[in-house]
Amino acid sequence: MQKRLVRKLELEMLLSQVKPHPHPKPNLEQYTIPASIAANILYIAAYTYNDIINKNVLDLGCGTGRLAIGAAFLGAKQVVGVDIDKTAVKLAFKNSVENELKDKLQWVAADINAIRGKFDTVLQNPPFGVQKRRADRNFLKKAMELGNKVYSLHKSSHKNKDFIKKLKSANIVSVSPSLFLKKFIKNHGGEIKAVYTMLMTIPHMFFFHQKKKHEFAVDLYVIETR
Repeated sequence: MQKRLVRKLELEMLLSQVKPHPHPKPNLEQYTIPASIAANILYIAAYTYNDIINKNVLDLGCGTGRLAIGAAFLGAKQVVGVDIDKTAVKLAFKNSVENELKDKLQWVAADINAIRGKFDTVLQNPPFGVQKRRADRNFLKKAMELGNKVYSLHKSSHKNKDFIKKLKSANIVSVSPSLFLKKFIKNHGGEIKAVYTMLMTIPHMFFFHQKKKHEFAVDLYVIETR
């Protein structure tokens, strides 16, 4: 069990060393979560809600393992990372070995619908449904089936320039949930405890990207299931 308070900068530095996918697929929306965003999510889950330390944690759609490895580093009892992409899972395992955390982590190459059981906490950076409509809904529904608490990242409806400017200086802002997700989560047995908006930056990765980098707001939903 992790006893000392880990500084966010220390966590972010560790996460920045987790190697991203070498050949991400646009149809799977394989954007590696930025280390700063991953650190914010983990820090909120661990130190605001006590949902990481000594907990059984699932990283749903784990990619190369940033959220899962971060959870293990913060003191999770056991962490499972699941992703449909075998290349991503192999690299996630390698990343866990290089960070000396492999004994606390299990990696599964499978569709999320193959996962059964119950976890204290589910972390996820699901596809936003840009390339495949409603892809985020499947992840959210499955996360609420599997977890007592869910931390799920979604593209924000807060898009105006003044709000984005505010995010650049504030880092994290508490906001109200979208009406659609509020209804969806309630209908599937969840209760929203909080929503935090952050600014995500992704580099030019795919042929259809027109800018060197893209900045947009993302919402972290903290959900308790019933």
